[in-house]
Amino acid sequence: MADYTTIRARTAGTQAARIDEGLRAYMNRVYGTMSVGMLITGAAAWAIAGLSVTSDPTGAAAQIGANEYLTNFGYALYASPLKWVVMFLPLVMVFAFSAALNRMSAAAAQVFFYVYALAMGASLSSIFLVFTGTSIAQVFLVTAIAFAGLSLYGYTTKRDLSAMGTFLMMGLIGLVVAMIVNIFLASPAMSFAISAIGVLIFAGLTAYDTQTIKGTYVAHATQGDSEWLGKAAVMGALQLYLDFINLFMFLLQFMGDRRS
Repeated sequence: MADYTTIRARTAGTQAARIDEGLRAYMNRVYGTMSVGMLITGAAAWAIAGLSVTSDPTGAAAQIGANEYLTNFGYALYASPLKWVVMFLPLVMVFAFSAALNRMSAAAAQVFFYVYALAMGASLSSIFLVFTGTSIAQVFLVTAIAFAGLSLYGYTTKRDLSAMGTFLMMGLIGLVVAMIVNIFLASPAMSFAISAIGVLIFAGLTAYDTQTIKGTYVAHATQGDSEWLGKAAVMGALQLYLDFINLFMFLLQFMGDRRS
């Protein structure tokens, strides 16, 4: 990781000031792109859930609760084989984005990110069928506050978080394996443990990724490659977006009120 203080100390005063100014603009772009992606995801999830559920049994495809029914659209999305496409499309898109990033322009990378956010919204729309809207809003607010604090820590701390990042990535791999195993075991105790560990891992990754994004800019700030930095900003936005989404989903398992 590029050490911000060390690099600034090695540069002349005017150039150091330009690095500071450029870093602020770069981080604003990262957070701005991430925020737009979050808005797209939230709006898409809410709209798709609204189209999927009705209180009118006439022509409904299936009943899911008291006076709640799936529309034909909702049935196709959540109960037909199409659900697997909706579920795994964001994962496929992440791998595709990583593989194609070097061949994309910064503008194309940003558009791809927004399309990805839309696909993620479709994938997450089912939470409105499981949890109450009030609890979703409350958990989102808690996540936003926690994320802001953790990201601020990662941005301002002088401590090198690289070692923590390696540990967190190993933990993330173990978490994914545990989640796959629990698909077959369906253990409530294991689900609780996965949620608790998931919160800790993505809390740590939020701070680590923020510091890494900052270090990426500082390490390349003097090279003048605005196109590369534009793409790096989109990738940074994607990293923080995924940290936020995963932190939100694991917290929702703890704090969310399930619909009756």
